[in-house]
Amino acid sequence: MSNFSKARTVRKPATISKHGIVAAQHRRAAEIGAEVLAAGGDALDAATAVSFAIGALEPWMSGPAGGGAMMVWRAGEARPYAVSYGMRAPRGLDPRDFPLSGEGVAGDLFPWKRVVGDRNLEGATAVAVPGVVDGIGIAHGRWGRMPWGDLVRPAAALAREGLSVDWYAGLIIASAARALARDPDAAALFLEDGIFPPVGAWTALTEIRLPFARMADTLEAIAANGPREMHDGDVARALAADVAAKGGSLRYEDLAGYRATIEEPLSFGAFEGRFHVTPTLTAGPTFADTFSRLEAGLEALGPEPSEGERLAAMATALSGAYADRLTRMGDHESPAAPGSTTHFSIVDRDGNMVAMTQTLLSAFGSKVVSPSTGLLLNNGIMWFDPEQGRPNSLQPGKRCLMNVCPVIGEIGDRRFAVGASGGRKILPAVAQLSHRLLALGEDIETAFHGPRIDVSGGTTIIADEALPGEVLQHLAASFQVRTAERLPFPYAFACPAGVMREGSVNSGASEPSSPWGDAVAATA
Repeated sequence: MSNFSKARTVRKPATISKHGIVAAQHRRAAEIGAEVLAAGGDALDAATAVSFAIGALEPWMSGPAGGGAMMVWRAGEARPYAVSYGMRAPRGLDPRDFPLSGEGVAGDLFPWKRVVGDRNLEGATAVAVPGVVDGIGIAHGRWGRMPWGDLVRPAAALAREGLSVDWYAGLIIASAARALARDPDAAALFLEDGIFPPVGAWTALTEIRLPFARMADTLEAIAANGPREMHDGDVARALAADVAAKGGSLRYEDLAGYRATIEEPLSFGAFEGRFHVTPTLTAGPTFADTFSRLEAGLEALGPEPSEGERLAAMATALSGAYADRLTRMGDHESPAAPGSTTHFSIVDRDGNMVAMTQTLLSAFGSKVVSPSTGLLLNNGIMWFDPEQGRPNSLQPGKRCLMNVCPVIGEIGDRRFAVGASGGRKILPAVAQLSHRLLALGEDIETAFHGPRIDVSGGTTIIADEALPGEVLQHLAASFQVRTAERLPFPYAFACPAGVMREGSVNSGASEPSSPWGDAVAATA
């Protein structure tokens, strides 16, 4: 650890406004959402536009061929809703097509026993039934104000314009270039001559762009024909045919039979406030377990625990909650893996809120592109344990267990919507931010800049090296501790985004170390 890194401080001021705010992992997507709010759109309208736009701006993280979940707060009803649109295994999938190789564990997000040819990690055999478009569609159908097509078309324009390859995009693509080269359509879309990663421009006078023309056509079709185009229209037929041609089990019938759901959230009290989270097959139940343990642990310490005691109590709570999750729910994702996910949070002028997380699972998903649709495809089959007889074993038609954790919290006249990307690192980040905003009363800028720890199921706590020495010593008395800097790459911590409303004033923030993330206010 150098003296330079210890002295370096990155600040990203929060955005404060009486108008609506969008906080996202890409500023351009946040701007598009803010434009929707300024035009009189609901928070759900803005979420629709941001979801599609960010799939064109950082396609390795999410897109129409992924899955996810959202928490929605409706100010007029003073109540929350959960929307679930996670991926599912195709009904024609045969677990016998994923034989164990006997060669140790897989090399991606999950330490499952390795499958022959990594068929559950990469390639068309790893593609699960996507749900993002149907999830957005049912939410927009219930709460949206603006026409569907008007919200999707900005993303189509972005795709036609093409991805601008700066240093960060170039780095991300280079990190997956070897795998992308194995699929001719992915190689043609992301790599130069199908082999080399594009090199970002070194000066402002030059620019490299990767056009996504086929993706743009697909988004235009979804804009014109509605969300079910992705599931029972020509786009669905073309997507299913492409996956079948590449050897995957996804079929048109899987897409046509998919239905997202609007559910009652899991709501519970904590620290004199209240949380609302997604109820099933996400990190929502583990979030609730964490706060039950944390409240009991802090109560035992007395009224004014030190920062070291507080973080140790948080570490203990997260560790215990994860141990229970791994035993009962079967999520054995590697704590070292970041996942390929994006999160954005939105509040409109009326106080309606959306916390939305969407994902392809691994970075670049299955590393396969559907040539007819231009969409990068998920690798949701990797969420399942290929070994049979276990809590999360691979079975046809089964729903995937995700780590997404969108949260709505409220105490007094303060309400906030937060979430993050980062695989198993999501829950620790969201729990710590939620505790700061609800129990400690911090403003959103203070909470987002506060140093964090990561406790995501391994034996070692990752601690932000910005933490004071006495705090690190306190943690080290009970846990194995390794310090790390908060960097955009490689990932030691999750990448959160959140908004808050207190009285009639809104605020928003994104991860300070994220090179693209930002919170943008509507102009009216």
